[in-house]
Amino acid sequence: MANHGREKKVKPQRRKKKNKDGITTQDNTDDDGGVLRDIELPDDWTVAATSVGSSNFGLDDDDLLLADIDENNVEEVNRSLEAAAARASKLADALSIATTMTSEKRATKREGSYRVLFKSITQYATGNEGMEILQSRWDSVLEACLYTLQGKGNSTPAEQYAACRVLEASSVVLGEDRDDIAENLNGPLKKIINATGRVAQVRSAALRCLAMVHFICGTNCLEEGEDATAVLALCEKVSAESYRGEIVTPLLRATALDCWSLLSTTFSDALIAAGDSDEDYNLGQGLQLLPLLAECLDSTDQSLRRSAGECVSLIHECRLNLGMDEEDAANRSERAYRRGSWDGSEWEVLMDEVKQRIAELSVESGHHMSKKDKKEQRATFRDFMSTIVDDENPEEIVNWRGGKVTLNSWQDIIKLNFVRHCLQGGFQIQLMTNETLQAIFGAVFDGSGMPLNQLEKRMYMSKTSEAAKAADKAMTKQRRTRTNVKNHFLTADGEDI
Repeated sequence: MANHGREKKVKPQRRKKKNKDGITTQDNTDDDGGVLRDIELPDDWTVAATSVGSSNFGLDDDDLLLADIDENNVEEVNRSLEAAAARASKLADALSIATTMTSEKRATKREGSYRVLFKSITQYATGNEGMEILQSRWDSVLEACLYTLQGKGNSTPAEQYAACRVLEASSVVLGEDRDDIAENLNGPLKKIINATGRVAQVRSAALRCLAMVHFICGTNCLEEGEDATAVLALCEKVSAESYRGEIVTPLLRATALDCWSLLSTTFSDALIAAGDSDEDYNLGQGLQLLPLLAECLDSTDQSLRRSAGECVSLIHECRLNLGMDEEDAANRSERAYRRGSWDGSEWEVLMDEVKQRIAELSVESGHHMSKKDKKEQRATFRDFMSTIVDDENPEEIVNWRGGKVTLNSWQDIIKLNFVRHCLQGGFQIQLMTNETLQAIFGAVFDGSGMPLNQLEKRMYMSKTSEAAKAADKAMTKQRRTRTNVKNHFLTADGEDI
């Protein structure tokens, strides 16, 4: 067939090669010796099959949570025990899949298996029993995930992303003081993060997993270069505009800043925000990052700007807390003149520019952004501005069945957002049953009140309840008021029309 004078372009093929063990792996080099990049994944790619706000926490309709059980009702107690046994059985069945994943040839089948693992670990591995079941199968889960992350079996980027998410969720369930997990994952995850040919979503998931492992499982007993301080330094490098001779995508830079914020909560305020100039011996890590954060606030990527604003809020909070006790911290009139002030320091001018930029972002408007993005950005940067400009503490209330907790610092809010992203639809049930998370957030369950029965739930929690009707009436009144203001005009004589 004639080609009309044009030669057909030949797409470089990814070669398969065998390692010394005879296992087929991917060769990321083309015929000219260049590096081939994996197929990109969407920015909103997720391994969770259900939404984050699932009302049933991923459980089946016949599975009951212990918070809903009337202990005086023998029938309900028996049903709760049966539900707990069903969750444990589902968890064990799902974890058994990990033993066959390394021999599975179909990529879609392996990816589906990772989704099943992620759901079972986040939503069925509850309490000490769930942790023990996961611990008994941990070796097979770790082997399957590392097999995928190392590119064996011609694994796809979607599989590698899912494997990172499974490892991240497992670290939360297995709990604290597990240096062995951090030691096993340090090398493989850092290798993925440093591989510039990998997909940005995979590298971001690996970095999140590494940060979560050190946040939950790591201790101060790890060797230098393998501890949280080394991961913090890695996040600083990855958050730069270029890393290892390659331009870093905004998604990866934003993830690096989020991970830096999470790990910074494990250090003292002085290690983050102490010092008045570059010549200080013990200069805080956050102060060295301020010029980069100011640059990120001018980026066109919304997620990168949000992550940078959150970092600045955390650094500013740590700066204000230096040398102050609890009583002084509550008195805003004296905070600006204490040791934690930026006044007279080398960073005073830079912080003034950052404050101005955050104030601009809190009221930014224009046709280059959608209405939803503008609303989200304004709400987010108003919270940042209240801390950075007005020195006010943030506030976020977390409600769950059996209690609630109020968070009044950026350190706690950063932890909350990171754990929420990790657990997805299993966040609330893990918060109710995971002792590690309860210790992190100071969650206290209120067992004094009796649980609601089905009739009371319909009366107080249904969309047709009195509370829901009152909220609907209030919202209707607000809409009517806004409409009247828009349609209100005055004549030249000052009369209404």
